[in-house]
Amino acid sequence: MSTRRVPPRWVRWTLVTVLLLASCVTFGITTARADLALGPHEARYDVTSDSQVVVDVGPIGTLEIDSPLPFGLGIRVTVGEIPADLRTVDGDDPLGALAGDAESYLQLFSDPETTVRRVAEELVADAVQRTMAAALVVAGVGVGGYLLLGVRRREELASRLVPRTWEITAGVTVVVLVAAVVPRVVVSSTEQAPPAQVFAGTPLEGARMTGRLAGVVDTYGSMAIDLYDENEAFYAGADAELDDAWAERLHDQEIDDIARSVGLKEPDGAPADDDVLTFVVVTDLHCNTGMSPLIRTTLERSGAQVLLNAGDTTTNGTSVEDVCVSSFADAVPDGVDVVVADGNHDSVVTSEQEAAQGWRVLDGSVVDVHGMRVLGDRDALETRVGSGSYTSTDETSDEQAARIEQTACEDDDVDLLLIHTPSAGTPAMNAGCVPFQISGHLHRRIGPVQIGAGFRYVSSSTAGAASDQPTVGPLNGIAEMTVFRFDTEARRMIDLQLVEVTPAGTAAVGERVPVPALAGPGAVPVEESLEDPAPEVEADADGA
Repeated sequence: MSTRRVPPRWVRWTLVTVLLLASCVTFGITTARADLALGPHEARYDVTSDSQVVVDVGPIGTLEIDSPLPFGLGIRVTVGEIPADLRTVDGDDPLGALAGDAESYLQLFSDPETTVRRVAEELVADAVQRTMAAALVVAGVGVGGYLLLGVRRREELASRLVPRTWEITAGVTVVVLVAAVVPRVVVSSTEQAPPAQVFAGTPLEGARMTGRLAGVVDTYGSMAIDLYDENEAFYAGADAELDDAWAERLHDQEIDDIARSVGLKEPDGAPADDDVLTFVVVTDLHCNTGMSPLIRTTLERSGAQVLLNAGDTTTNGTSVEDVCVSSFADAVPDGVDVVVADGNHDSVVTSEQEAAQGWRVLDGSVVDVHGMRVLGDRDALETRVGSGSYTSTDETSDEQAARIEQTACEDDDVDLLLIHTPSAGTPAMNAGCVPFQISGHLHRRIGPVQIGAGFRYVSSSTAGAASDQPTVGPLNGIAEMTVFRFDTEARRMIDLQLVEVTPAGTAAVGERVPVPALAGPGAVPVEESLEDPAPEVEADADGA
């Protein structure tokens, strides 16, 4: 009669540990889920084991493609409602709300990579959390069982189980593998459906569809693909043009620097590089993620340490617009800080999404940004497509402006006011408590204009926002960014540099323009500013 070979103690403990970890990891991966967005819809993403990515839109049908995930894993996307939060679809103008939803669909097709990356990140994070939770439960059960059994019972069980180590190991391994792959026995309803030809040559090549969705995609799918191709081609070409424009401008600046160093040109008054803070201003992006690579190009080429966002990153401030924030966050090179003053088309939800990306969201206090003291706050109003504007807090726009004035004057050391709506800073500037203000909101550039004892600069839209035109897709208006340099020693703005991208796909980088000196020591009321631009308005240029 043969005697079973009992493995050493360290082998037994290693096998137990590996099997328990494998079980926890299998549980974590196969049960991972994420609640994110698909276009304008809320959606639930669940990890499956059927090697397919299935988008389930209920009675309309499904779309199914082979999964790019390893180990036979797939994803099932259950499409939910278009969220009614934040007055997205209610109000007196349902057609306007539907237009906003249409832009969200266009956004999905214009930048699908960001959606895919965001879903992958959330699923991985959830799988890790579930794995750790399962490991803690297993560890708790193990320790509790060990203590409750007692010495005699543990020895009795060990005498029975240890000789069967290899059989138990094999059995548990089989159970884990079966648990991981059992969903594959379910035959997909679209297995026999032919691939949709409309997706040929796209990332969705080979996709199969069922139900009414097949007819919808056959009818309108080519339009979406054409939009995607057009969008990709336009912004790739515009980015190449912008890169060339920056190369030419940097070459000219290098020649100017050499001329100054040998006395052939007057010094520009800039301090040593160690005392110069370079930052780029963007505003009114309105979810035009096509501009993301161009923002990155400008940040890299200008050598900026900071990106200042003057608000309206999104269109409706909804949870599903996280894809917009994520895309712009991806555009920021490592080491560049982002500071944002949210606008009337953003929301508290937007602020939370931005904070999750590591952005510094201004909340009415003064913060230090690389030696520049910045005051800013979110807009007092919130505007929703189809619903108009309303006060987002108990504070009116006038009350916010008065509070900003009080904060600036009491601090008495503010270098910059970053606020979305220009008029919110008027009292503080007239009081002489803000030397420089940067805003957006009007979708047109104004200034720098002297107000009080400082200057106001209103940046035009970085999305190329034009009246009654969507901000997704190729540009409908000129998109602008501005590069500023700030002297951290003298605490003053040195100069600014305008960056423009046109609807024709051309790009230009302007010369550095010195910030003008103040007209005089006294305060200059806003009505008597150096320029007489078009009157300020509370509404956006698009009438929202």
